[in-house]
Amino acid sequence: MLSSPWARFYSNSCCLCCHVRTGTIILGIWYLIINSVVLLILLSALTDPDQYHLTSAELGGDFEFMDDANMCIATAISLLMILICAMATYGAYKQHAAWIIPFFCYQIFDFALNTLVAISVLVYPSTIQDYLRQLPNNFPYKEEIMSVNPTCLVVIILLFISIILAFKGYLISCVWNCYRYINGRNNSDVLVYITTNDTAVLLPPYDDPVNGAAKDPPPPYVSA
Repeated sequence: MLSSPWARFYSNSCCLCCHVRTGTIILGIWYLIINSVVLLILLSALTDPDQYHLTSAELGGDFEFMDDANMCIATAISLLMILICAMATYGAYKQHAAWIIPFFCYQIFDFALNTLVAISVLVYPSTIQDYLRQLPNNFPYKEEIMSVNPTCLVVIILLFISIILAFKGYLISCVWNCYRYINGRNNSDVLVYITTNDTAVLLPPYDDPVNGAAKDPPPPYVSA
């Protein structure tokens, strides 16, 4: 029997020990915690701007770190991410496959962005030095990083991004396998229900003990 070429990557386990459904729940809770912390920081910055405000002199440039518009956009994104992570966690726990799709789409989008970053570093390696020069003078280890050979720096960054992409790809496969597992299980339950309810037991004609005549059988009994 022919099977899909992607079937070889399907597995019900992740992280070598737990089920993909459990792994998706843990991943959703982890992202939920991270985005909740980010949201609390952003709300604190909105309520007390002076505490998180960085002047142009501190940044070493003629721009502000975060203005009110950017803070509001970041807060809205954090709220959206909390909603998506909560939907994925609930969908994996209650076995609703459709609730996992937004989180899976976010993972694909995040993986694509990181891939574009890796491609830009590979195609335009000089952008790393330009980015380092734009950092504030008091940025930790700025001079040490700039003193590294540019070729070695590009290799290190590409290696670091490759590890991140491999890890993100593995998490994407875990969430996708969880979606396939829940979707396949729900479809199996529906088929079993339909097959069971379509099974009819036909009874032969029987004799009426009172009148002594043959009577038609009662309606077919449908098994539950």
